[in-house]
Amino acid sequence: MTIEYPAEYWKDYELVDSGRGEKLERFGKYTLIRPEPKALWDKTLPESAWTKAAHVKFTPGAGFGKAGKEDSGTWDRLKRMDDQWQIAYKGEPDPETHAASDLNISLRLGLTSFKHVGVFPEQAPNWEFIFSETSRLVRINKANGLPAPKVLNLFAYTGAASLAAKAAGADVTHLDSVRQVVTWARDNMDRSGLDGIRWVVEDAMKFARREARRGNLYQGIILDPPAYGHGPDGEKWKLDELLFDLLKNVAAILAPRDSFMVLNLYSNGYSAMLGETLVHEAFGHDTLFRDISSGELALKDSFGKVLPLSIFVRVKR
Repeated sequence: MTIEYPAEYWKDYELVDSGRGEKLERFGKYTLIRPEPKALWDKTLPESAWTKAAHVKFTPGAGFGKAGKEDSGTWDRLKRMDDQWQIAYKGEPDPETHAASDLNISLRLGLTSFKHVGVFPEQAPNWEFIFSETSRLVRINKANGLPAPKVLNLFAYTGAASLAAKAAGADVTHLDSVRQVVTWARDNMDRSGLDGIRWVVEDAMKFARREARRGNLYQGIILDPPAYGHGPDGEKWKLDELLFDLLKNVAAILAPRDSFMVLNLYSNGYSAMLGETLVHEAFGHDTLFRDISSGELALKDSFGKVLPLSIFVRVKR
């Protein structure tokens, strides 16, 4: 198991400090205070320094602590700032040649009523993996006279992972159950100078089952499911009850060779080993993987405190 962090060269994001159930973060030119239940330690900086640095602070509302509503609340403005702003993510330079990466995306951020701002910065290592693996598949397909690899992003949110796959040359399908979020992702595509992503507003389980029945295959599948959620027609999603069935459908539509899958889980109580076991059981013990790896995605504040946020499982076939 490994622990991975966003690279230090990413200048548009910084976890300044963390502790007492909160995190002090800088996204581009604005600094925010947001709740973080996993930050169980003391803050390094005094409260006065947090308040002085921050433009806005999120205050949890009546739903705080209730399943499916724990992130609801309001933003208290401490300084003048825009409701929306933009940050950039440039991929890791080639470690040997130091040449710039073709992964260069722009993301619009905004203050939502659920403490989110439109990006999960700890996901940067997954973006790098997706870009690298998709680039490899593009080269393989081209050498064999095949079209661009098809990549499916389920629970795709505002689309940073979709943009990473598209920047590498994939034929990308981006699926989310919330139309406004898909619109946000489309805006991110335009800001990044990309085009051609297929947008789908649908329940992820329904889509995966239908693709399995049709025999459709993808060379890349990305899934980052929430603990709770609803489809566009009121379908209920509960991670503990439906994840294994979803993974079995994903196993049916992932190409048997020259393919990859990324599973990311935020739910408390899920471990990397649990994620690997779920994947092995869903795909079947006779399935041969070229590689399977798992670990945690974390942020490290400027004082060295490590904040683990999610677990990942990555499969190469």
